[in-house]
Amino acid sequence: MFSALTKKFASSQRALFMHKVNGKYTGISYSAAREKVRACANGFASLGIAKGDRVSIISENRPEWAITDLAVVSLGAIDVPIYPTLTAKQTEFILNDAGVCAVIVSNQYQLNKVQKIAGNVSSLKHIIIMNDKPTDTPDVLSLHEVFARGGDFQAKNPQYVDDAIAMVRPDSLLTFIYTSGTTGNPKGVMLSHDNIVSNMINAARVIQIKEGFRMLSFLPLSHSFERMAGYYTSIACGGTIAYAESIETVRDNMLEVQPDVVMTVPRLFERIHSRILKQVESGSTLKKKIFYWGIGVGHEFQNARKRGEKSSILAMKNKVADKLVFSKVRERTGGRLQFFVSGGAALPREFGEFFEALGLTIIEGYGLTETSPVLTVNPREAYKFGSVGKTIPGVELKIAADGEILARGPNIMQGYWNNPEATAEVIDKDGWFHTGDIGVIDSDGYVYITDRKKHLFVSSGGKNIAPQPIENLFLGSRFIEQFVLIGDRRMFLTALIVPDFDVLKEYADSHKISYTSYSELVGASEIHQLIDRDIQTLQKDLSTYERVRKFRLLEKPLTIEDGELTPTLKVRRKVVEERYSALIEGMYEGIS
Repeated sequence: MFSALTKKFASSQRALFMHKVNGKYTGISYSAAREKVRACANGFASLGIAKGDRVSIISENRPEWAITDLAVVSLGAIDVPIYPTLTAKQTEFILNDAGVCAVIVSNQYQLNKVQKIAGNVSSLKHIIIMNDKPTDTPDVLSLHEVFARGGDFQAKNPQYVDDAIAMVRPDSLLTFIYTSGTTGNPKGVMLSHDNIVSNMINAARVIQIKEGFRMLSFLPLSHSFERMAGYYTSIACGGTIAYAESIETVRDNMLEVQPDVVMTVPRLFERIHSRILKQVESGSTLKKKIFYWGIGVGHEFQNARKRGEKSSILAMKNKVADKLVFSKVRERTGGRLQFFVSGGAALPREFGEFFEALGLTIIEGYGLTETSPVLTVNPREAYKFGSVGKTIPGVELKIAADGEILARGPNIMQGYWNNPEATAEVIDKDGWFHTGDIGVIDSDGYVYITDRKKHLFVSSGGKNIAPQPIENLFLGSRFIEQFVLIGDRRMFLTALIVPDFDVLKEYADSHKISYTSYSELVGASEIHQLIDRDIQTLQKDLSTYERVRKFRLLEKPLTIEDGELTPTLKVRRKVVEERYSALIEGMYEGIS
């Protein structure tokens, strides 16, 4: 695919990659990318890297990530990406488990991490750094040195890379992606070229990525969603990938890049939603009235559109609202955005409806690393919020007797590396992959995820409780940043809450609540009462056993660095419950 498309666009100046150089976005054309990949592949070949070898990339998103990845798989070798946020110990486990022979790191920080554990990884032969290498590291190669070696190797072996590409078959292994998991060691998901390519082709038919579309990339390339949808599919459709400087700069980078499509996770919408409301609430009474009037009109207009109803009066009101409100928000996305694609976690309905009212479409999909990853996507012209859409072509889904979603198709993984027992647990004799998700399929074929099978709580009274929908409900509060429900084998539900500290500080300042630290802020009785009132309002329609009876406010966010979140921002429940066990037990004290 890469070879064919870079030949097709060789004579054009179309950029395949864009990245910041000296403060300005600069493009790398399809033809230039082709030359870099071939030079890199020849350089790797000169080191003895060949078909079946495992090579790791530990880097933030940047063009060199894609260039080295494409060079590795051109040789028939297997890419083993590792999140740059993982610790040295976690990295060591993956390198040993996969039997990695070479590691490509982005910078000095990642190099230090690998050098610290290199002696414990017997298979490791080569360490390569993308940035300039330190002068005192003779055992490390820079990427520039690999390119130079590649030039010499290619002069002597001009057909080597083409011959290597020709040897790669559809069932050849492309990558091991280690699932982060919420507990225990990660498992290496084995995906073939056909797993990924079939998923690209079938997902693109539904998502409708057009030739020339520009994508902003900021989700980790180590994750299957960004890897397949934001990277490989973009190339397959003749698009351009612009790399954000970091997740913190996404807002500014959207203005600079002016993307057509952004692949993201619900967390981004939570942040944008919170920021918009914060700015609105700090404005004048008139501006607030105009904004909320506009949102109301937008909801009414979009609902009428989906029902097929037309009203010239409503259309005119929506046009006015668009000029006064919606267009200003859309301008902050760069002004060209066609749609967002949301994955990785469930999108709360209120966020989908909020952005829809503004004229920004969010297409939600669903899948897992083991399914390459996409199973379902909401059609662009017929999406249903709360649903993760319909199965993409080539994929079969069914609901098991216990409510678990089962999947079958060409995108299902080859298994877990070195772990046949775990493979047998999730892929049955008929080829059905057991997702571990609980869900339903409606009469129109739309899939709804209700929870993770293993995350179902069973109260001490015997009630089954799905925590995810309840957590999503409370995340709709403008005062709540993170929410962890507690209650498995307990008499009632409680929660650990990380508040939105910016919103709380504004509230405290406007209500003359004194504090000198976050600890004092969350300890203030007025703040506790504020959150409690919000919780009672939000949970009024829940069943009695689904309601949160007590909660504790945390004085700092849950983070990846502290091991409380996975690299895709999912809560590691076991870690959080152990770390805050004293707070949790305190909420159940005196209950017999």
